[in-house]
Amino acid sequence: MTEEVKEAEATETTTAAAPELTVNDLSALKQIIDVASQRGAFKPNEMVSVGTIYNKLEIFLSAVQAQQAKGE
Repeated sequence: MTEEVKEAEATETTTAAAPELTVNDLSALKQIIDVASQRGAFKPNEMVSVGTIYNKLEIFLSAVQAQQAKGE
């Protein structure tokens, strides 16, 4: 195969397998963090990092929900 064909195939593969992250995925992640923390999955010294990310996620999801409510 020529280099151009190989590059075109690689581009198609990369484009077709592009990862997708939705608001529903982020909401599920928030729930996973909540359940994991309730079950004691995180060490005490990890709770600050987990809590910070959880709060950012919660603020983001609230903002998205507010935008969706405005749109309707």
